[in-house]
Amino acid sequence: MIRSGEYYEKSALAGRQGVACPSSWLLVLLCCLWITPARAEITVTGDTGNTVTLSRPATRIISLAPHLTELLFAAGAGERVLAVVDYSNFPEAAKTLPRIGSHATFDLERIAALKPDLAIAWGSGNPPGQIAQLQRLGIPVFVNEPQRLEDIPASLRKLGQLAGTGHAAEQAAQGFEQRQAALAARHAGQRPVTVFYEIWNQPIMTVGGKHIISAVMSLCGGRNIFAALGQPAAAIELEAVLRADPEVIIASGMGEERPEWLDQWRRWTNLRAVKQGNLFFVPPDLLQRHTPRILDGAERLCEALAAARRQAAGR
Repeated sequence: MIRSGEYYEKSALAGRQGVACPSSWLLVLLCCLWITPARAEITVTGDTGNTVTLSRPATRIISLAPHLTELLFAAGAGERVLAVVDYSNFPEAAKTLPRIGSHATFDLERIAALKPDLAIAWGSGNPPGQIAQLQRLGIPVFVNEPQRLEDIPASLRKLGQLAGTGHAAEQAAQGFEQRQAALAARHAGQRPVTVFYEIWNQPIMTVGGKHIISAVMSLCGGRNIFAALGQPAAAIELEAVLRADPEVIIASGMGEERPEWLDQWRRWTNLRAVKQGNLFFVPPDLLQRHTPRILDGAERLCEALAAARRQAAGR
């Protein structure tokens, strides 16, 4: 039996000989626990001013719009996405994910059953009432509403923070910014070209100056003939297009095929866009989604405006 004094003498000897004694291990352990910081909360502010705070990175994410699905995958968080809405068709892996409705009407019961730890919502596309119901269910909701090209890399970074994929998100954001800057430099100083962008034909729908597509036009040296519209998108009269007499008409439609109604403008033979053969098509997914692929659409739009300039110059 070792008496108290003998224990401390043996402990001291063990310490001098480089052998840890039980009490020293306990002391080290307690010190490590004391100096180890607690995991910091993640707090991110959305585009509409709402703030989301998570105790740890989200691993069970619901995407409530196709462009949000794309952004999540681009930010390196694709493997953390549980379910998406209809038309979430990019990247290829998104096509296999469960659907929980459309961006306009999603299945709240199914979402609740999936037990997500985060929902990513679209500010102007998802019904406010349904977003509020998700919040009442205790699901944190981050609201995304990009309106400028600069908002896309910002969105990537915020989603990377929320999902704990900051490195991948930062790489994607920097890649976007570098590509945008290169496009801007390539088309700087070009002659301005007036553009009419047609979303749909019945009624005729277009974008205003506050829409991100108008920013893409500017990137290419284009001038949106309806930039003065107060709304991001609106229906307009045929006569307004004829009066503005754009040099280029670009249509989107609903899919990957050129819409037949784009060629209906050929009836108006006095339109500059018709006389010069400047009727172009860009797939809607490349221009109407606020994702890195919008720069693919920008390149096509820039090529169309470059062709219009060559046509006007007789080359």
